[in-house]
Formats: sequence, structure tokens, C-alpha cells
Amino acid sequence: MVDLPETLLLDTARSWLEAEPDGDIRTELAELIATGEGGQTDELAERFSGRLQFGTAGLRAAVAAGPMRMNRLVVRQTAAGLGRWLLNSVDNAADRGVVIAHDARRKSNVFAVDTARVLAAMGIKSMLHPGVQPTPVLAWSITGLNAAAGVVVTASHNPPTDNGYKVFLETGSQIVTPIDTEIAALIGDFDPLDIPIAAEDDALISRLDTSWSSAYVAAASQVRLRPEVPGVQIAYTAMHGVGGDTVAAAFTAAGFDPPAVVAEQQEPDGTFPTVSFPNPEEPGAMDLLLVAARSSGAVVALANDPDADRLGVAIPDTRDSAVGSSWRKLSGDEIGWLFADHILRHTAGDDRLVVTTLVSSSLLARMAEAHGVHSVETFTGFKWIGRIAAERAAVGQRFVFGYEQALGYLVAPRPLDKDGVTAAVLMAEIAALAEHDGITVQDRLEAIADQFGRYVTSELSVWMPPAAGAQWVQSIEASPPSKIGGVAVESVTSYPEANLVRLILTGDIRLQIRPSGTEPKVKLYGEAVDLDLAELDRLLQALAS
Repeated sequence: MVDLPETLLLDTARSWLEAEPDGDIRTELAELIATGEGGQTDELAERFSGRLQFGTAGLRAAVAAGPMRMNRLVVRQTAAGLGRWLLNSVDNAADRGVVIAHDARRKSNVFAVDTARVLAAMGIKSMLHPGVQPTPVLAWSITGLNAAAGVVVTASHNPPTDNGYKVFLETGSQIVTPIDTEIAALIGDFDPLDIPIAAEDDALISRLDTSWSSAYVAAASQVRLRPEVPGVQIAYTAMHGVGGDTVAAAFTAAGFDPPAVVAEQQEPDGTFPTVSFPNPEEPGAMDLLLVAARSSGAVVALANDPDADRLGVAIPDTRDSAVGSSWRKLSGDEIGWLFADHILRHTAGDDRLVVTTLVSSSLLARMAEAHGVHSVETFTGFKWIGRIAAERAAVGQRFVFGYEQALGYLVAPRPLDKDGVTAAVLMAEIAALAEHDGITVQDRLEAIADQFGRYVTSELSVWMPPAAGAQWVQSIEASPPSKIGGVAVESVTSYPEANLVRLILTGDIRLQIRPSGTEPKVKLYGEAVDLDLAELDRLLQALAS
């Protein structure tokens, strides 16, 4: 961020005001300028002393005025940079075009249309999905349409004030380094206040019908591995996002009854009136779902995040003496273990490949070894899982499952990105098969623990500015502690591509630390085998202190 002199800061903001196309943003900015003219320029400086940085997660920020926020001028500049990169880097990009979708957040629809208009002005064809769509539908349609790229306007599970902009490659996977830096550099070549833009009815802009979402639903139903097993009662929430209709249709296509839904959260609503933080990982976010699960007699409860690329799961806690009285959310790793167990037991071939990330449980590698299949641990972020799947396909390895502990799962060959819809279908089958076998989902987890040991995992987040978080991780890397919480540190490994440091403590206890790529916090991860969870939590707290 660059500190601008007050006069230049105000002049920059006034120029932005002249170009701003939306009345509500103009009103907000005019008020900020008036405040700045009165001598209070802190907020203006935060908005205008830099540019929202484009990375592998695309863009995410609050919807508001200025180059450090999400608005139409920022989106137009980003679309121009993306368009230039496509013309420079992807064969026949102009004719193959870009497929675009959006969620129900504030201004998502106009951000999507503006992207198409900017690309059309550059001679690039655009294809807009109708209405709101889950991110997996967008990613899945890229390869089907042979598009050069895809764009989805979404802030996923971020707070309600935010919106975002995510770019997918022609493979249906997210962009990875160095493509993000290449696009970011090209974005900087364009003046956000002077981006050529075509009319909405330009011949290069087409609007898709619902056939692509219907084709996705048909494909999603095919992830079942035991289709003869009848379904069980499932509870579900879309969490005010865009996955509700698609999940219901996928369940029907897969031969399941529609799930019992949380009515208050079923329809898309970008204000998220019943959850302050629409992320299934957050405390309280699934409370209404658990109420619906108990009242409906559900065997398992499923939650998508707002753009439906993640899946949260809760089950009755059969370890409780009053069975059915309490439910517990499964960790992202527990969900991953259930998927891996089911997929590896019901598929065949030594060409199979499973992939996970550095911060996810190491148990997946042991499960893969037991089944005689290939396994890979890659960098944090699902984009890397997609990349590995594509690379290994070229050498004859067949991807069957990938996951990251942040509730991201891919249980189908396409798209090469996390997919909460197909994951919901397959988790419904896992619950149905457990009941068919006369056991519970918890029993299935116990069987995995009996075979491989009781893996325990834990996470801790420490909120702080990104620069401070990066500095903290670098200091641990430069001068690692000899002990953490009284337990000796036996080895330290750095993964600079992932901004991650891994510490192995006596007893094969694994602690890891990295700055978040999308939020102002540092994440700490712990894993051990046959260790009390409270002790693992204590060690994470000691690392954080």
C-alpha cells in the first residue's frame, strides 16, 4: 500500500466518483470524499492507497468504492487483464470464449455481465449461465463447452459484506502460480476508469439455457458406487446459498428422496439473515440444520457453503449415552476418511490415485497404501489437487478422490475442483450403506480407527493482518523453537510454495503453521495418532503463544 498526499488522495477519489457506474456506490463514495475534505481521510486512504491484489484465489473483498474493494470498476479492470492473458496464452481463446456464472451476493449479477461486456469489447466470446449457479456447475461446464476459461462471481463462505471473483482454467481447475501473477501484472496495465465495454446485447455475448445445469445434475448422480442401496433420511441446508435446487435435483437423479431442508436457509439470499458467517466450519453455522436433522429423524446432516463447492457433515453422536439426543459436526478430515474408505473399497485398479494437501491428515496416504493405490500430498488449496490430477493422468494414473480438510472434496473425475454437490450425493450413499449394513456412520469411523490407529486432528486460527502473519511464520522458520509446550521439536520442514512450516515433535506429533490465503489470520494445524485431543489442542495453543 502506498501513502498518498491528501490532495492527491482526494483528487483520485473524485476521479473514481466520476467513473463509478452504480448510484449506491457513488453515494457512499461522495460521503467519504466529503468526510475527507473535512480532514478525516483514513478511510479514503485505506480504499485508494493501493489496488486489490489478484491471486490464486482471485479477488475477495467487501463491496464498496475504491480500488481496494469489490465494485464494477475493479471487476472491469480484472476482466480486461484476464482477457489480455487469454489472448496471449491460450490457443484460439477468442473463439472458444469464457463461460461465466455468479452467486446471489450483492452485485454478483452485474459483475458477471460486466465481465462479459469487457471480454466482448476485446473480441472474446462470453457465455453467461442463467440465474444463480453453484460454482461446481460453472467449473464442470468449462470443459463441456471447450471454453478457454471460466469465471464465477462469488465470495464463497466469506462474510455477507463481501464478494469475489474466481478464475478457472480450460481444464476446469482453478488458476495456480505463476498464472495468477501473470494475470495480476496485466490487470495493472489497464486504467480501471477507462475500460472499453461492449453493449449487453453484443453478438459475442450469449446466454446459456438450463441444459448445462441439467447435464451436470445427470452426471452428479453417477458418482454413486452402490446404486442398488436404498436411501435414508438426510437433512440439508444450502445456508442461504445457491446449491439448494441443484442438490435436490441431484438427489432425485441419484435415486434418493429429496432431503429434509432448512426452510429458512433454502433460498438464495446474499444478506445471509440467519448466519453471521456462512461457513459450515464456523461455530453455530449449522445450528438450524441440526434442529431439522433431529425433527426429521435424519441419519446424517449435510451443509453446503453458499456457492456449494464445500460440504459440512454432522452425525448423531452414538458415543453419547442418550443416543439421538446429541449430534456432532465431523471434522474435514473425518469426512475425507469416510470418502476415501468408501471409494477405495468400491473401486478397483492399481492405477487409482488419491490426492490431499499438506495440512490435511496423513491418514489418506496410509489408506492408499493399504489398498495398493497411488497417493500424493500437495500444496494447500484445491487448485493444486486439480493440477496433480491432470498431471498424473498423463502418466496413466486415474484420479478417484481428492480432499482438503477445509471441507473441500472431489469424488468425481470432473470438474477438477472441489464439489459440494457430488460430495453430498456420495455422503448420502455412505450413510445409506451404513444403515444397510446395520451400523452407523460413527461405527464406520471406528472401524477405520481400529485398522489404522486413532488419528486426531485439530486447528487453531489467530486473527491478524496478513503482513504480521507472514512475518510470524517466517520468524518460526528462521529460528524454530527447540520445544513446544514442553515437548521436543525433532524436525522442521519449510514449504515455501505453500508459505507453510511443519514441525515434528517427539511422538510423531505434527504441528503446522501458515498464513491464510483468503482471510487476515494465521492457521495452525495439529495431527497425532492415539493422543488425547486436549493435549494436541494444548500444543497448538503453546505454538500460538
